[in-house]
Amino acid sequence: MSYKLLVAEKPSVAVSLANVLGANKNRCDGYFKGNGYIVTFAFGHLLEQFDAKDYDKDMESWELDKFPFIPQTMKYKIKTDKKTRKTDTGAKKQFGIIKSLMERNDVSEIIISTDHDREGEVIGLLLLKAIRPNKPIKRILVNEWTPTDIKNGLRNLKDYSEMKNLQNAGLARSESDWYIGINFTSAATLKFINGRSITGKNTVLNIGRVLLPTLKLIYDRDMEIKNFKPEKFYELKATFTSPKGVYDGLLIDGKESRFKDKAQIEAVKRAIDNNNAKITSKKVERKSKYAPKLFSMTDLQGHITSKYNGWTSDKVKKIAQSLYEGKGNGGFITYPRTKSRYLEETLIGKAEKVLDMLKEDLPFNNEIKFHTDKSVFNSKEVDGHSAIIPTNIKPSSLSKDEQVVYDEICKRFIAKFMPPAEYDHTEILTEVLTNNVVLKEFITKGKVLISEGWEKLYGKEIQDDTLPNVEMDEIVKVSNSEVLSKETQAPPHHTEKTLFKAMETCGRNLKKKVNNNDDLSEVDIEDILDGYEIGTPATRDEIIVKLISANYIARKGKSLIATDRGISLVEKFPVKELLDVHYTGKLEKALSEIEKGNYSKEAFIKHIISFVRKGVEDIKKSNVVIVDHFDLEANNDVEILGNCPVCNKPIIENKKGYGCSGYTDGCKFIIWKKNPFLDKFGVKSIDKKTAKALIESPSGIELRINSTIINASLVQKGEYHNLKFDINQEEKFTLGNCPKCNKEVIMNSAAYTCEDKECNFTIFKNDRYLARYKKKPTESMIKTLLSKGEISVKGMQSPNGKGKFDCTLKLKENGNYWGWEMVFDDKNTSDKASGGEYSSSSKEVIGKCPECDSDVTENSKTFSCSNEGCKFVLFKNDKYLGKFKKKITKSMAKDLLSYKVSYVDGMYSEKKKSHFSSNVKLVQNGSYWNLQLDFSK
Repeated sequence: MSYKLLVAEKPSVAVSLANVLGANKNRCDGYFKGNGYIVTFAFGHLLEQFDAKDYDKDMESWELDKFPFIPQTMKYKIKTDKKTRKTDTGAKKQFGIIKSLMERNDVSEIIISTDHDREGEVIGLLLLKAIRPNKPIKRILVNEWTPTDIKNGLRNLKDYSEMKNLQNAGLARSESDWYIGINFTSAATLKFINGRSITGKNTVLNIGRVLLPTLKLIYDRDMEIKNFKPEKFYELKATFTSPKGVYDGLLIDGKESRFKDKAQIEAVKRAIDNNNAKITSKKVERKSKYAPKLFSMTDLQGHITSKYNGWTSDKVKKIAQSLYEGKGNGGFITYPRTKSRYLEETLIGKAEKVLDMLKEDLPFNNEIKFHTDKSVFNSKEVDGHSAIIPTNIKPSSLSKDEQVVYDEICKRFIAKFMPPAEYDHTEILTEVLTNNVVLKEFITKGKVLISEGWEKLYGKEIQDDTLPNVEMDEIVKVSNSEVLSKETQAPPHHTEKTLFKAMETCGRNLKKKVNNNDDLSEVDIEDILDGYEIGTPATRDEIIVKLISANYIARKGKSLIATDRGISLVEKFPVKELLDVHYTGKLEKALSEIEKGNYSKEAFIKHIISFVRKGVEDIKKSNVVIVDHFDLEANNDVEILGNCPVCNKPIIENKKGYGCSGYTDGCKFIIWKKNPFLDKFGVKSIDKKTAKALIESPSGIELRINSTIINASLVQKGEYHNLKFDINQEEKFTLGNCPKCNKEVIMNSAAYTCEDKECNFTIFKNDRYLARYKKKPTESMIKTLLSKGEISVKGMQSPNGKGKFDCTLKLKENGNYWGWEMVFDDKNTSDKASGGEYSSSSKEVIGKCPECDSDVTENSKTFSCSNEGCKFVLFKNDKYLGKFKKKITKSMAKDLLSYKVSYVDGMYSEKKKSHFSSNVKLVQNGSYWNLQLDFSK
């Protein structure tokens, strides 16, 4: 019997292929066999390029005179284990398995089944070049690893020679990166660091084709912020009153609402106060807001990293790749590493089936209607691969992170087949009158949602800017006016989202084109390019990781900021072309042209070698010094918390603590953010304010944690400083007596609560009732309330936009719970406060939160902590219990909160086809709480 051998890029894809082809009956060491097929796999790249020392042992000793080093031909070896720096034994074994399978006499045909991109082609090509099997070679091309696509791909196999252009582009990319990386990194390190950093530590200056221009983009934005000089300007806001309501307007002169002359604006204010005004224009225009385009990889990374905390573009790509490869029965999304935002028109039938599957369970599925508009299906806008969409395989179990990415892809796809959101945009022009002479014109804008359309997928809380229903020529009164003093703002630092957009759109068009008859091998690289980018969707996240690991940039929240080392490198590195986004963009575009067959790999590499030779000579002639320590002047936007008690250098914040900027000089002073002692008191991280206080007063500061006073001090121990704590359990910060049981009311991180845990008196710091009026209960407010029973509060904001008001607040007992009561001096104030009451204690409390000890309340879909800052939640339709055909009931939730365990009867095992009973435990997993079965009792 003869077999067809399929070589997949990764084991997960091999499993999907084997399952679809019926080759999963015989699982062998490193491959699957059955039904006329053998399916094997690589682990991504099994082969890697030689190091310089592999070509010439003399290159083991780093010497500047040995560079540039240009091997005559590129050679490859089995990849190296990064930790041991020896041949990776797993890669060596799998390579041997693939080689033996390709050379088997009963294998009649080899089908390369790696991802259809540059990297996938190189993986397959290098294996074939190393093994050189004497068999027909075919290529399967699929956009998604679903059974239907796999079968269609096998019916339409391509001859491997048809992939030549893509292979050349992949090889040109890897070879050029080797020439640039090896030569410039070695030469720069030897010249500028001389084998060690100026701080005495071993270091390397990592130089790369895409690395440096990306750093330059971040540097340019940082310098723009650093050199930005804010300019003051003034706005005049007037409040107009009519019998139909109140609205605000901004003074305008033509289209300008910002003014530099404060005296002039104040004169206008004096002239308009208490005057009449006339509405001279009112326009109401209905506008449609259409769903955004489908996701490319760059868009998906930007969307998720900006929407969710703690996500990086690297993480998004890895999870998207995992969803693409699937879990043995096919992939859940289409090819993710795409730059396209449209679908091929050939996918119309497939997309319709996917949409029908996804909309089944949605309550508004009647609003989801399939169409073939160019906003979705446009083959001319597809570059290589279509946009990312779900496949027709619905996942049954995903990790939490996988679910986030999958849900966002599904929503974006569904949104394209829903009606647009519709808003009424209102614009009112009001002219202020003095003796019937027009003085000044004010503009007012409002927006009201008419129809949610696709936005209902995202469940956004839409804030309407409702305006009163005033009419043309109506006379209104200026009831108030205010001069607003403002400043122009510097642009924000780059985030991954904005950086990727900058990398994606740095191109320009060149006037000169290449004729079809030109000999491409002789064409100059400048002549063939007509628009370009930096990096590709498959590599941009890796660039961020490399920049951070090279200490060229650092994260500050979601922002990316150049370090002193990165700044010094940009300003002093002599090979300026590598810092030029346009030059690097042209190289990337050249690779794209090789892929299309419009440019030759040989001409590209010839250009790169010439560039490397000249660049290395420029480095040798240079006499600059690359700064490798913290430079206060270069980092003047970094907050300094104080001076180091050891070496007197500035102390700055980093990811894990507050440390001395002289760490590169050997100073080891740091205050770690996470502290095991404080963690027992619910303090997850030492904040900046506490660290600053400790630095200013190392001999001791007082910390107030719940009802306990803790004295904290810094104690030197050898080269290090440790935190020492002394607890005074006797002394408590009390706010007053509990109105219910007369015991003391204390403050914790989330609320003001009675010290008696049996008493349920609690006022949350993020009280939802007061939040409607833009207020939070402060410590002084609670003290006054507990001592006097009421407090006068000024500046409450009407939830209906009727302005601000003052009132008296009282505590009000409502059954077992406590809420608020407002007392007003007049009906007008009462009117402003009206708009629907909300009680922070209107939901049933079923227990105490295991995370922060606040009340857990029952909602329509969850049992969740009432403290808005806490993440604790139990979903009634818990996915884990759902596998056993169970939901979390109220009684179960009460048991779990009280005892961390609940006995559950009548669960069903799909595997054993039988019912069973078990304890279900509530267990903490990092920042989250999960359920697990416990058969021990």
